[in-house]
Amino acid sequence: MEVKAELEKNNPCPWTEDREAEDHQRISLDLKAGLHPLKHKFVFWYTRRTPGVRTQTSYEDNINKVVDFSNVEGFWVSYCHLARPSTLPSPTDLHLFKDGIRPLWEDSANCNGGKWIIRFKKAVSGRFWEDLVLALVGDQLDYGDNICGAVLSIRFNEDILSVWNRNASDNQLWQAVMALRDSIKRHLKLLNGYVMEYKPHDASLRDNSSYRNTWLRG
Repeated sequence: MEVKAELEKNNPCPWTEDREAEDHQRISLDLKAGLHPLKHKFVFWYTRRTPGVRTQTSYEDNINKVVDFSNVEGFWVSYCHLARPSTLPSPTDLHLFKDGIRPLWEDSANCNGGKWIIRFKKAVSGRFWEDLVLALVGDQLDYGDNICGAVLSIRFNEDILSVWNRNASDNQLWQAVMALRDSIKRHLKLLNGYVMEYKPHDASLRDNSSYRNTWLRG
């Protein structure tokens, strides 16, 4: 509880009072319509990377919004029409982020945070991605308000799953980052052979890389 209070005090949630009011109104309207509202509104994004081009400008230009949803029914309609990861070319990124947060290191909700990273064989990544998507949409992970979104990076020899959070510094707040790691492990039922790595977004900005030079945390 002390860690959660410290998070709220020193790192206010990117959802403003206006957004909270909008969420309450959205939930009320969904309930009246007989729908099942989610705690947060989400957006699916898609990025088709240009091989050999690594500038942040080119990356941002290639991010495309696919669909947003705010209730269970909207999620399933959207998700069932999305291409499966195994059918997508490499290199491609799939993003699921809370509405109002862009999948960019520099976004105000992300700039002080970082991400947990897990590498998978291509044959199994789709299942783990689906399990993570369901956990995020259902608000099942610990310290869910500290989570910004998740990314599946489809690469030539492996696929990489990452969960982005908004706080990556301060010893006390770091406890929430480690709790998020443990929650991810539980929900994905990761075996001991899977190694989780952490990298702050400011480090990614410095070396212009998402997955190199990570902090190994086990």
